[in-house]
Order: sequence, then structure tokens, then C-alpha cells
Amino acid sequence: MNEMTVNEQYQTICHLVKQKRLKEALVQLESYLWQCNKYELKTRLEQLQTSYHYMLQYMKVGVNDPGRKKLHEKLLIDTLEIADQTKLAILDDISTEYYHRCRRKYLADSNKLPIHKLQLRIESFMDDLAVSELISKEKKIEIIKQYEETLKQLFIQNYCNSLWSVEDENDARNLLASDLVPTNALSLFTSAIMLNLLKSFDIKKLLWLFDAYQSSNPHVAQRALVAIAFIFHFNVERINLYPQIGELIETLNEKIPFATDLLRVYKQLLLAQETEKIDKKMREEIIPEMIKNASSMKDLKLGIDESDDEKDGINPDWQNMIDGTPLGDKLKEMSELQLEGADVQMSTFASLKGFPFFKDLHHWFYPFDKQQQDIVLAMDTEAQENKMFNLILESGIFCNSDKYSLFFIMQQFPQSQRDMVFSQLTEQQLDEFMNDEKAKSFKNLTEQPHFISNQYIHDLYRFFKLNVYRHEFRNIFNERLELHKISFFKPLLNNEQSLASLVDFHLKKEHWLQTAEICQSIIDLNGSLSTQAELYQKIGYALQKTKQLDKAIKAYLKADTILPDHIWTIRHLATCYRLNKQYDKALEYYQKVEQITPDNLNMIYFIGNCLVELGRYEEALKYFFKLDYMDSGSLKAMRGVAWCSFIIDKYEQAQKYYQKIIDLKPIAIDYLNAGHVAWCNNDIKEAAVMYEKAASLFENRDTLVEMFYKDKEYLLAKNIDEDDISLMIDLL
Repeated sequence: MNEMTVNEQYQTICHLVKQKRLKEALVQLESYLWQCNKYELKTRLEQLQTSYHYMLQYMKVGVNDPGRKKLHEKLLIDTLEIADQTKLAILDDISTEYYHRCRRKYLADSNKLPIHKLQLRIESFMDDLAVSELISKEKKIEIIKQYEETLKQLFIQNYCNSLWSVEDENDARNLLASDLVPTNALSLFTSAIMLNLLKSFDIKKLLWLFDAYQSSNPHVAQRALVAIAFIFHFNVERINLYPQIGELIETLNEKIPFATDLLRVYKQLLLAQETEKIDKKMREEIIPEMIKNASSMKDLKLGIDESDDEKDGINPDWQNMIDGTPLGDKLKEMSELQLEGADVQMSTFASLKGFPFFKDLHHWFYPFDKQQQDIVLAMDTEAQENKMFNLILESGIFCNSDKYSLFFIMQQFPQSQRDMVFSQLTEQQLDEFMNDEKAKSFKNLTEQPHFISNQYIHDLYRFFKLNVYRHEFRNIFNERLELHKISFFKPLLNNEQSLASLVDFHLKKEHWLQTAEICQSIIDLNGSLSTQAELYQKIGYALQKTKQLDKAIKAYLKADTILPDHIWTIRHLATCYRLNKQYDKALEYYQKVEQITPDNLNMIYFIGNCLVELGRYEEALKYFFKLDYMDSGSLKAMRGVAWCSFIIDKYEQAQKYYQKIIDLKPIAIDYLNAGHVAWCNNDIKEAAVMYEKAASLFENRDTLVEMFYKDKEYLLAKNIDEDDISLMIDLL
């Protein structure tokens, strides 16, 4: 028996339960249970089978049983719970995964403490720490180490405890209610519950998360909220078996703005899924551009001349050197992303997770704390360095995980280098940064729920992407996230306002499929937004981007019906018709745009283009001449004039314009077309020269031949012999 087989059998049972094929599921479960020696599970299964048998018999004889539905739901739930515990029991014996290695230790540990006893140790920490500070630094470190070991024990035990007992549940609620338990302990405990639920579902823990979300401590509440989003995404079908969850959410949303909070976290998770794109942009665009810019600035020699005649040696124009440059644009884009809450630090810190600190699983979820033992040991230095550390490590720029990385990498620097860095910041500057008003303002920001949840999601992103056990976890950041489709969340998220907010997010991030789908969901609601042109413009644009041109046209026509002759709509309608090769309809809408904006150069060009496709070359030529007049030097205009002139036998005019193009910026097709003109004008020698130049610019001979044969019909129409066309190609 290997892990793959065990997991496949488990999935089969879950699938049968999902389809409510309970009889078959129980048969499979009975066979599954023979692989482990958990007699209490076998006893449970026998009781379940008996209950199900009697329920079916009562139904068969026509007994009216009002509790049948609830009993059926309970039997489905119990079947899954037994399957969960059976899978864990089998894998605990054979699996090499970190989770099961931890569980083996946990199950074998006769000295493990219940939550309430660990709570007593945690609650005494602050008093013990205060006393230790009066004794010695060594005593303080000892107390901190004991505390951190207790937190680790609390985390690991609850990460491994797959099914809470009633006592465990009560202990967890008491831990949450205690005013003496520090924030970092409760935060860590909340993360342990989330990780545990990702491994094995337990309704008691999920209900605890809803209680934790209502905590007055924002750090605990936001971790719980993020955990709820994760667990619902991963266990949506399982949770549907618990109707009380729907009632709980409804009641909860009446008391506090759960729907608003959930939507915020939903969008933050979606934004976190953009991190890989941002990381790539940082590595491939921003950082190389910064290096390039730094190199160029070295040559500017921005210094004050020593001569008395040059008192102002720095050119004030240089202050705007970055503005308007590629680097400036990219830095502005990154700044906007950071303000939005995007994770722009991942590329910087991804390689800084190899410190021993991160080998412990729980440290990935450890809130940044200046009382952490490594920091306490390092911070006992000069006041200047302490202030600098505080300034950096308390910064809201970095998530908890990155703050620890930054701290540890700074510790790698020799003291002389650290002194040099810190000496650059004067006492006055430090005082300015750390003044009471600014510190209070910053503190208020870092205590805001949206800030806390976003930073925690950044921590989670690093955990699922970088920790050494990442392959043992499903990664929500790699999966399509659609919380608005979850049945219990639909009353909260499946409304016009929330969906419109999601549409705008996906549209901005160029998620075209999601944009179109959510727009359609808004239309299906048949509310006020479904009668607004803007909605159909957005769905049309998304469909256009995914090349679903017929559907895009339908959406744009709906928008045009609601808000007639809106220039944006008719311009995009024209584009879709053109891309769909419906040139007559495209021409109609391009000409509507032309009536509104007669000097629009793009519209003039596309009208000419459509006329060419419709074979109306004389009319097209007028538009290309107009474009050439309005935009002198336009290659598009010159190519249009040249080609139309060629088609209507104005060879001298065509030759004149192709020569203009060749004198400017020719491409292979220009030489090819110029060759056609020369040949049709009986100048075979010039034609051969042009064709040779075209051949040298095409990627390969096959491309040349393909392009040549595309124009064959035009050459034949000009009385060029078909055999001569083959011979000309062989000449090249």
C-alpha cells in the first residue's frame, strides 16, 4: 500500500458521498478500514451502517420520519469523518511527509499538554519577563526561550490534532477569550488551526475561526478571516453538508460587516495572485533599468565646481531626470501597485528565507516581535543602531516574514559596515522620522484591518511558495479563486455592488475570462446595472480580448442600444467587425466615428483599409491621400496609396510611393510590392532587384514563396504569365 493508492481510495469515498451514494461509500469505507487497526473507527462504522440500514427500512415500509433529512446529513458527515481519520491513520504509518512525521511524534508523546495548561504558561509570560528584566539579560533570554518553546508546542500540537474533543474545543474558546494571552500567541494559534484544516476538516475548528474573526484583537480577527476564505475555497462541498454554517453567516453579517470584510480579503487574495507577474517585472524590467540608469548617472558627474564662479553647479533640470523616462514610468507603476497593496517585495526577499529561523514551520507565521530571542540578543547595542532597527523593522512596507529576513541579513554584515550605514542618518533625521505624531499615525495604519490582512496574505504567499515543505500543501495562489460562487457566500458576494467591484479588479488586471463571466453574473441578477451601457461595454471589451468576436459584437450592440452613438462603443464595434472580416459593417461604424471625430487619423486609415478589403480601391485611395496629407511621412498612408495605385494600374504613382517608403523604413513586404509594380510596368530587371532585397529580409525562403503566392491573383490579373511567376521565384 502506497500513499497514492491511499489517497485515491479516500477520494473515491469522498466522491461517492458528494453524490450522496452513501451505500456504495460505506462499502468502500469498510474495505478502506481494513488497512488500519483503529477498532474505534470500525465500531463507529458498524453503528453508522446499522443506523443507515434502519433508516432505509423505515422508508421502505412508508414510515413518516420528519428527522430523516437531518439523519441522512449526519450519516454523510460521519462517513467523511471516519474516512478522514482512516486516511490519517494509514498515512501516519507509511508517509514521509512532514505533517505525518509531526503526527507520529505528537501521538507518541505521553507528556503533551492540553491547551489549557499551555495557556497558563503563556499567560504568565509578561509577568515573568518583567521580573527577569530586573535580574539579568541572561534570565530574560531564558524566559523568552521558554515562552517561544511553549508557543511552538501550542502550534505543533494543534497543527497535528486532526479532530478536537469537546475539551479541546472549550480550551480553545477559553484561550481566545483570555485577556492575558499575548497577540503573537493567539495569532500563531489561529494560523495553526488554518493549516490543520487544510490537512483534515473539523467543523469545531471552523466554528472557532468564526469566533476568532469576531475578536476585538484585529491581528487575530484578520488571520481568522483569511483562514475562513482559505477553508471555504478548499472545502466548499464538505461545508455544504453543514446548514448551520449558512445560518451562522447570516446572523454574523447582521451584527458586523462580514460581507464587506470578506470582499476585501477576496480582492487581496486575487491581488496576491498577481505577485508572480510583479516579481517577473521587477527582475526583467525594473531592476535592469535601475542598474542601467545608475550606470548612466555616473557619467553625469553631478558635482559643484570648485571655482568661485560656479556657485550653482547642479543643473536644476537634472532633478527631473527620471521623470518621463522608462525607469520613471516603471517606478511610478510599482509605486501605484504598492499603494494598492500589491506584493512588490517578493523578488527582493525570495532568496532570503534560508536562515535557520525559517526551518521551523511555525516561524513562517510568527508575528514580528522585538521580544523574539534573536532580536533581543542583537538589539542590545548603541542607541543610534537601535533607532535605525526600529525604523526599518517596524516599517509597514514589509510583512512579518520579510522583517525577519531583513533582520537576519543585516546581522550578516560586519559591525563596521552597519556603523557606516547607520551613521548616514543623523539624530535629527531619526527624531523627525520617529516623532510622536508620525509614530501615532503609522501605528494607526498598521492596526487597520485591511493593512493587517494584506500583510498576512503576503506572509502566506511566501509560505506556500518558498517553505521547504511547500509541495505538501495545496497552494491557493495557484488556483482559480471564485469565492462569490460558494453557496454560503453568495448572499454576501453575489450582488451587483460586490460583483461590479470584482469586474473592475479583473478588468484592471486584464483577466478577460473572469471579467466576462462576472459581467454575465451581473446581467443574470437582472438588477439596475443590467440596464447600463457601461456593463455591456466591459463585457464586450473582455470578449473582444479573448477573440470571442461574435459575442463581443452582441454585447457592444446592446450597449449601443442603451446609449446610442457613444464613440467608444461604436469604435470598438467597428474594430470587432473588421477583425471578424465583416468589412461592410466595420466601414459603417468607422464612418460613424469619422462623423464625430473627422480628424481621427486611425479612423481614416481603417476606413481606407475596409474599402480596400471591399475592393473599392478608388475610394480607399482618397482616404489614404487624406491621411498622407494630414500625417506627412506616415508609412501607413504611403503603403495604402502605393498599393491602391498599383491595383488601379497607376504604376508610376505606385512606384513613386514605394520609393518613398524604401527611402524611409522599408520592410520585406515593401520590396516585394515594389517588385510587383516594377514587373507589371514591364521593368523586369528592377523587379528582380526588389524581389532579391525582399528575399534577404524574409525569415526564410518558405515565407517568401508563401507571400509571393498570396499575391499571385493580382499578378495574373495584370497579365503576368503564371509560368513566369514560377520562374521568377526560382530566380531568387
